[in-house]
Amino acid sequence: MQTSLLIALLVLTLVGFYMGRSRSLAVAGGEPVHLHSLPGYYGYYVALWAGLPALLVFVLWQLISPQIIEGMIMSGVPQVVRDLPAERLELFYNNVVALATGGTPSEVDDNIRAAAERYKSLTSYSALSLLVIGLAMAIVLGTWARQKISKDLRARNLVEMVIRGFLLICSALAILTTIGIVASLLFESLRFFSQVPLSEFLFGLQWSPQTALRAEQVAQSGAFGAVPLFTGTLLITAIAMFVAVPIGLMSAIYLSDYAGPRFRAVAKPLLELLAGVPTVVYGFFALLTVAPFVRGVGESIGLEMPAQTALAAGLVMGVMIIPFVSSLSDDVINSVPQSLRDGSFAMGATRAETIRRVILPAALPGIVAAILLAVSRAIGETMIVVMAAGRAANLTANPLEAVTTITVQIVALLTGDQEFDSAKTLSAFALGLVLFCITLILNVIALRVVQKYREKYD
Repeated sequence: MQTSLLIALLVLTLVGFYMGRSRSLAVAGGEPVHLHSLPGYYGYYVALWAGLPALLVFVLWQLISPQIIEGMIMSGVPQVVRDLPAERLELFYNNVVALATGGTPSEVDDNIRAAAERYKSLTSYSALSLLVIGLAMAIVLGTWARQKISKDLRARNLVEMVIRGFLLICSALAILTTIGIVASLLFESLRFFSQVPLSEFLFGLQWSPQTALRAEQVAQSGAFGAVPLFTGTLLITAIAMFVAVPIGLMSAIYLSDYAGPRFRAVAKPLLELLAGVPTVVYGFFALLTVAPFVRGVGESIGLEMPAQTALAAGLVMGVMIIPFVSSLSDDVINSVPQSLRDGSFAMGATRAETIRRVILPAALPGIVAAILLAVSRAIGETMIVVMAAGRAANLTANPLEAVTTITVQIVALLTGDQEFDSAKTLSAFALGLVLFCITLILNVIALRVVQKYREKYD
């Protein structure tokens, strides 16, 4: 019924728009010049009154009704069920919902069957009540808004006020989401640092987060030195950037200043297709093609190499982020005013000299931003590293050895059934906080570069 209500609200909103618009023309005697606002604003005014309050009720109903239904069901079960521990009580209600919705409950008894039947009746009554209330609100408020239309009604001001409020809410949600992410990382990281010293985490040279679940087990406390993860992340990112930055930047220069329109129209979309390939495909390519090739080359010159290496992961990751550098740099270079090029050519400079001494300095802030975006993308990559570089937390700067990264360890730590009070699981939040700080530092650097060079070349 929720889908039916949403469709009905959409239809009533459209009807309200046309009714409000026609009503405004009728009030003005067919002469829109006599109205305060354009006829379309009166249509939007009626449509908002017809659809927005009912939609808000729908959203609130979906948020509140499950808790109300759960309270009514649990209040009607026998006392012996209500006296169960919290975990068993939650399992009981989950079985009720699963049985009522056609799922597969872990156990079924008479109490669960009775509660499931009541759940079905309550959800049906809730959906029907929501449908009736929503449609009634849409019709009543839409009719009332239509009757309010007059020549002096400031429909445009009212509609724009609603739009400003909506934009304000969207901005607030974005800000609150960022605050929530930071707060969740920070609070859980503080819990981790209450068990593991910050100095050990930041400067420790051994990463082995396995901890014992019982006191009699061996290896009761893991090692949480994250330096091997930091070095592995930086090593793979550096290899990727050595591949992506020269190729991407040279590609952007060629496409913007040397390639003809026909070649550019074909080459740029093909280059940007690299960004649309799923990362797991790159991982398979690295595992099945690049890693054996790198190992074969190394063995041909007498080097003993493992099957998974940082070099293989970095090479494939560099190919993956080439579009981030080339496409953004191409757009920035094309945005440099043509007058700068013409002035350089008039002074006798060649095309290469113009690119090196005029265009690239003028486009430097955008190019730096593109490179930092590519760095952020490389730091956050997971699948390619898992499949081509492995999970070994080795403290090494040798690209021919297996390493791991921060993101890979976060996935490993939070996969499966975990105890969120253990240092092993909480260490994932500390690693996430480190990634957040790295991203923040990169953004600050990009902002400083833009601020430094913008006035010089604007």
